[in-house]
Amino acid sequence: MASSSKKKTTMAKLMRESKLRERRLDKQARKDARKRLSADGVDGLGESSSVTGDESSEPVETQPAPAGVAPTLADV
Repeated sequence: MASSSKKKTTMAKLMRESKLRERRLDKQARKDARKRLSADGVDGLGESSSVTGDESSEPVETQPAPAGVAPTLADV
């Protein structure tokens, strides 16, 4: 005596799936931006790929964006 033959997807599963789709889109956008920059001859920092003596050898620390904020191409 089942009430319906359809299986119902829980909200938790729907949220997990939507987050996964969003992460995949963000990753693809970053990948496309890197490809565009390398095709233009510019590295990821917005500088020319030629090496100058002014560059510091220390890594640049960045903070991740809040969970609800999607990065834009300017942030990448």
